[in-house]
Amino acid sequence: MKEIVTAVTKRGQVTIPAEVRGALGTKPRDKVAFQIDGDQVRLARAKFILETAYGSVKPLRRPEDYETVTHTAKEEHVKQVVRKMLKNQ
Repeated sequence: MKEIVTAVTKRGQVTIPAEVRGALGTKPRDKVAFQIDGDQVRLARAKFILETAYGSVKPLRRPEDYETVTHTAKEEHVKQVVRKMLKNQ
């Protein structure tokens, strides 16, 4: 078994050495999993989950502006409330 040593930063971070990334077949932004078994920890590629797919597909169109959508929804709600009030008179 080969052993590669790397340091832990003050923030608890480590750099995964290039040889290990190559062995795992990981690329930037890929997810990895720490598999804990007693006092042993194994590093593996993360299995496919929805979170790993986030950002991998470009949207067909630009996302709508949140403020515009909110404003439109509020205007529609006001119209519905006014119609209901007029109907109940």
